[in-house]
Order: sequence, then C-alpha cells, then structure tokens
Amino acid sequence: MTSTGTSSPELTTRLATRQSVVAVALLFAANGLILGGYGGALPSIRERLDINATHISILLFAAALAAIIGMQVGGRLSDSIGARQISLAGLLILISAAVVFAFATVFPAAVVGAMLLGLGNGTIDVAMNAVGVQVEVARKRPVMSSFHALWSVGGFTGAGCVLIIATVFGLDGSSIVLPLMLFLAALATVALVIAFRITPPTALVEHSKDGVKTKIPRIAWLLGIMAIGFGLAEGTGTDWSSLHVTEVAQVDSTTGSLGLIAVSGFMVVIRLVGDRIVARFGRRAVVRFGGACAFLGYCTVTLVNSLPLLLAGWALVGLGVGMIAPQVYAVAGHIGGGRVLAVVVTFGYGAFLAGPAVIGFFVTQLGLHHTMAVPAVLCAAIVGLAAVMPKTDSDLSTSR
Repeated sequence: MTSTGTSSPELTTRLATRQSVVAVALLFAANGLILGGYGGALPSIRERLDINATHISILLFAAALAAIIGMQVGGRLSDSIGARQISLAGLLILISAAVVFAFATVFPAAVVGAMLLGLGNGTIDVAMNAVGVQVEVARKRPVMSSFHALWSVGGFTGAGCVLIIATVFGLDGSSIVLPLMLFLAALATVALVIAFRITPPTALVEHSKDGVKTKIPRIAWLLGIMAIGFGLAEGTGTDWSSLHVTEVAQVDSTTGSLGLIAVSGFMVVIRLVGDRIVARFGRRAVVRFGGACAFLGYCTVTLVNSLPLLLAGWALVGLGVGMIAPQVYAVAGHIGGGRVLAVVVTFGYGAFLAGPAVIGFFVTQLGLHHTMAVPAVLCAAIVGLAAVMPKTDSDLSTSR
C-alpha cells in the first residue's frame, strides 16, 4: 500500500535524533537563503544584463517550468532512491545556479541559471519535506512548522545579504551580483557539506499492493486544492500587501512596505511556535484556525482604510497562512511520501506563482481595495476542506 516507508528500528533511531533535525533545518534554511538572495538580486541582475520586464518574465517562467519538472522527478526519486540523496542533489543544483548567475553577463546564461535554480528548488522542495516527514514520524512529535520557519528565516537572510554586501563593500547596481551570488553559494556549500555528513538515510516508499502499483489517493487531490488556496493567499500577501497599504492608506512606499513586514513577520513567528500548537490541538484544528485567521485578515484589509487596521489585517493574513502549508505538506508526506508531496507542492507552488497575476486581473476589474475579497473566499474554503485532514497523526493510516 502507499505509505511513508518502512523503517528498520536502527533507521528510525537515527531519524529521531536531534542531529537529524539539524540536518533537515539546514536544508530548509539553505534553500530559502539562495531563493531570497536571488529575489533580492533581481533588480541588479536586470541592470547587469541591461534587460527589460519581458526578459525578467522569461527568467521567472524558465525557473517556474523547471521547478515543476524538478518537483515531479524529485518526488518519485525520493521514494525510489531516498529523499536524503535527492535533497542533497537539489541543494547542489541550487548552488550551481548561484554560481552561474554570478558569472552570467549575457541573457542566455541567465536563462540557464534560472532553469538550474528552478530545477534545484523543485527537487529539494519535495525531497526535504519528505525527509522532514520521516524525521517527524521517527520523533513522534510535530516538527514541520519549525522547518518551514527556518526556510523563511533563510529567505530573509538571503535578501538581507544584498544590503549587507552593498553596505560593507560599497557596491550597488550590477556590481553586487558577482560577490553576492558567490557568497550565497559559499554559505550553501557549507550547509551542503554539513548536511551530507549528518543527514541520516531515509526509508524508501513503495506504492504497491499485492505487487500492483496503487493510484494516488483521492485525498491527495483535495490537499492539492487546499494548496491552491493557501498558495494564492500567501502569494497575494507577499506580492500585493505593500502596494495595497500604500494605495489604500495613502502613505509613501516606505511606510507601505510595513504591509509585507507584517505578513512575513507573523508568518515566521507562528511557524516557530507552530509545532507546539499542532501537538496540542492537531493538524486539522490548526489548519481550520489558520484559514479562519487569514479569512478574517483579508476581510479586514478589504473593508478598512486606516493604517493601523490595515497592518493588523495583514498580520492576521501572515498568522493564518503561516499555519497552513506545513500541516498540509506534512499530511501529504505521511500519506504518500514524495509522490503525493510532488502533487500537493506543485499545486501550491503553481498557485503561489500564478496567484498574484490572477489578483492583478481582478484589480483591473474591482480595484485593489476590494480585490482582497478573492483570497478571503479561498481561505474560507480551506476551513471547510480541512475536514478531509486526519484529526490526529494516529488517524493518518485511515486516510490512505
């Protein structure tokens, strides 16, 4: 049957160690580090290559397409070869992407870098979540929220490196790309070496019953629909919150950036304490509460126009969506390993990428203020769909 894999007692013992937790945390943080640095460096990359918005769109599309391929291939290989090996391979590809961007002075080279970035990100995204689920099973306590929090911290650190390197070395514009990308690659290489040494072997996952390959369980598709909802809600908060605060509260862009800070900050905070909440109330309750918080947050930013209330609304959005993804991905991994994770992560990733553009269409029809009702509806749907999730981890076997 579909399962998270059969572990020997020795393997379970190794997966349950604190060293294993550190190893997975390193993978999540290193993944976020390179992605955050890349996002922060995009304006400098554009200046260095002397390209326009169309070229940037091509880079983003190349990365997204490669990521989807990486998710599908990485998910299946994680089950058949081992999620440990695939996670490390994904991080190595990400490091290669950073090196390519460091030396890319022509657009075709940047496209290669973007494809490597997407392929590495898609591969490690599924695989490191699969490793995290096995560590969680072995330790018999929730850990996925903490891993996702460290991914966010890594992203902040990567983006912050842009400012740090620019300040320390007095660089700006295109001149920052080379030292930044090499610095990120060096940090990620250190993480890779440590992770290679301390990440334990992972169990293989079979998808067969009586010698016949099983289908992807129906719950995977429902989890995928939930991933579309939280992917669009998170993407909207990340890409539109600052602009929304700036326009609706009629403040300058610097003050408007407090919207993104509210979303991102509260997302990290709730993930840092999320494992304790899950252990106390269960994943289903946490996802329902998260969906309700995000719904209330989006309703708030749709109806008010004062700066304090807008920031409170965006904080609720961050608090809510920050609870959902780690739990949905954890259930997917528990139920069907990398294969099911690949389905759910692809749905969520696609919505995260496409969501802001979809919101942009509604903005042209409804205006920025009232468009925030769209993700509010999706968050409300998540509250209802959470009924398909097992109430506790002990109920997971009945959901396969």
